[in-house]
Amino acid sequence: MKFHTLVLIAASISVALAEVTSLGQCHFHGLSQFCIDNEGEEGTISPAPTNTENAPLSYTGCHSHGSDIYCLHGSSEVMFLLESEADTHQSSSAGRKCHFHAGVEHCDGGSEAEVEPTCERYDRDYNIPLRIGLLFAILVSSIIAAFGPLFLKNLFKLSLEGYIATVIKQFGTGVIISTAFVHLLTHAALMWGNSCIKLKYEATGNAISMAGIFLAFLVEFIASRVLRGRSKMIESSTRVQKGNDDEKNSATSSDEIRPQPVVGYDHCHGVSPQDKFSVYIMEAGIIFHSVLIGVTLVVAGDSYFITLFIVILFHQVFEGLALGARIAEIDNANIVTKMIMAGLFAVITPVGMAIGIGVLNKFNGNDPSTIIALGTLDSFSAGVLIWTGILEMWAHDWIFGHLARAPLLKTGVALISLVAGMILMSFLGKWA
Repeated sequence: MKFHTLVLIAASISVALAEVTSLGQCHFHGLSQFCIDNEGEEGTISPAPTNTENAPLSYTGCHSHGSDIYCLHGSSEVMFLLESEADTHQSSSAGRKCHFHAGVEHCDGGSEAEVEPTCERYDRDYNIPLRIGLLFAILVSSIIAAFGPLFLKNLFKLSLEGYIATVIKQFGTGVIISTAFVHLLTHAALMWGNSCIKLKYEATGNAISMAGIFLAFLVEFIASRVLRGRSKMIESSTRVQKGNDDEKNSATSSDEIRPQPVVGYDHCHGVSPQDKFSVYIMEAGIIFHSVLIGVTLVVAGDSYFITLFIVILFHQVFEGLALGARIAEIDNANIVTKMIMAGLFAVITPVGMAIGIGVLNKFNGNDPSTIIALGTLDSFSAGVLIWTGILEMWAHDWIFGHLARAPLLKTGVALISLVAGMILMSFLGKWA
């Protein structure tokens, strides 16, 4: 019995020695106060003192209630949360549980007294040099992807209906369609579903996407009517010229003066996808969401930044190839115009990153005006890309274009490339 008693006494003493009795070396990161206990472990204080200048540098009278640790702060108690209980520097503030939606941080109340999600801005430490350096990595990868198809076509004279061009184009079609449905519509739904805004009309995001589809249609419809009118004028002028030529030379072959179609106009379905109007619309949708990609990448916390950067790097390469392939096959644009279009895509995400770096200390992803702005652009861009991806790229190539009559082997290669683009871009949607 005496031996068992000694064991119990020794165990009690060891527990007492291991118990947290005081906190020291207290400091702030943003609005969160961090302290180190007498065992050398770091944790946060909940709730953190609001007056950071006069906040205590140490706490005494610490004791346990079950698994929770409390310390005295004047006549009140505060809770001490160890790192194992809260992801301190990166994921919480005063007991808040923080996560990222579409690269934008959202924090929920972590304590029983704070059950409602918080919409306040959360200050955190950002690695600015890392973000500036990776901005140039995004720029270089975007340049290579966007200009690659253009140089391949002009330097190697690749056929736009050959196997290499078909693989690039159909892979790009899958990327654009997946971007619209998996990335943009999902991001928009997360924005419009944020608890920091109260929507009176639940279909706001879908309605804005529908508006994007309608605007893209309207632009192409007006362009097709203008081109159709030009085609009729040229045809009428040619007939008059034909009559004059017949009077001068009855031997003139009618084939030599056959009316030529207006470049960029497809009699089967209006404006051709090889026309710059169609590519302008697609690039507009891509540019809108590329700005958002740059901003949301930079404002993501350091714990999530590298993962998101890798995903967006692949995103930019895939999307750049898709856009570059369509720019390369434009019929009615010179090389300077094509270079400008590819250059706009290459710089727009780095521009978004630069904007994000500039507003890091003020950006609040839960501010209602910010949520509405991001949600609107995501929804609108999704609508534009749905129109161009499904109609101008997918339907035209497969129903109206060369794949409608392509050999079985080319059709199979094109189909595999299309599905590969959809799958790979959808896979990236797990992180971005």
